Amino acid sequence: MPTVPQISVPTIAISGSEQRFPVRRIYCVGRNYADHVREMGNDPRRDLPFFFTKPADAVVGSGALPFPPRTAELHHEVELVVALHRGGVNVGVADAASLIFGYAVGIDLTRRDLQAEAKKSGRPWDMAKGFDHSAPIGPLRLGIPPASGSISLSVDGEARQSGDLKDMIWSVAEIIAALSTYVEIAPGDLIFTGTPAGVGPIKRGDSVRGVIAGIEPIEITFRE
Repeated sequence: MPTVPQISVPTIAISGSEQRFPVRRIYCVGRNYADHVREMGNDPRRDLPFFFTKPADAVVGSGALPFPPRTAELHHEVELVVALHRGGVNVGVADAASLIFGYAVGIDLTRRDLQAEAKKSGRPWDMAKGFDHSAPIGPLRLGIPPASGSISLSVDGEARQSGDLKDMIWSVAEIIAALSTYVEIAPGDLIFTGTPAGVGPIKRGDSVRGVIAGIEPIEITFRE
């Protein structure tokens, strides 16, 4: 009989602690900053955010990454990420904050050419969004994320994305509440909450830095 595989749970760092946060699922919300909705050719007055997922083992911390295969158009999307230590179904907006363990800055890496092809063909986005190392995340800061504060991303020191958390169409609490109407959310879940305008390409050899005011950044470099 073949050996039963032993699989470890993916984890991310917790700022100021030797403990690590175990990751159960990764949910991502789309179209949550009006300026980004417009740059993608949509109308923010009509488009409510929708959800997609990444595999838990897509998480990775700061460091060097291989450039993903089968893409000529890798894009960056800097985002606030919240981590849950409690879950539920049909969670009320007023109760959503009590589910939050902490927050961090993350980068939703996207194989944009694969996504465009999938959209054109009416196919799922899985291989465009859920590939290996597609969810770099900085260390979690304990507590509830602020409702406002700068969020930005640079590539090789050049500013690419710049926005403010207050510009979200849906607040963090509203996102959690909405997600819980689709699935039962649970401890260990991460939620990427959307990206401001300025998404763009990353090349081999580029260094990418995502920043949210007051917390540790995420910094990744793609190998040549």
